Amino acid sequence: MNPFDDDSADFHVVVNMEGQYSIWPNFREIPEGWDPVGPLRKRQECLAWIQQNWTDMRPRSLVESMAREAGAPRSGAS
Repeated sequence: MNPFDDDSADFHVVVNMEGQYSIWPNFREIPEGWDPVGPLRKRQECLAWIQQNWTDMRPRSLVESMAREAGAPRSGAS
């Protein structure tokens, strides 16, 4: 069985530097580049937490790029 599909196992909610969330089985070491941020709970509880808290699916770098573009003066503007 895939450990990510085990509804009876405990999982961490983790986030990467792009602000993307996932779950990670408690018995495995959290990989580099990911940090625990939410509850240590059963799979479905962690997935519900992510659904409630991850409201912007865009990667952080895209959000920042769009913000820079929105603030930059347009060429040919007077």
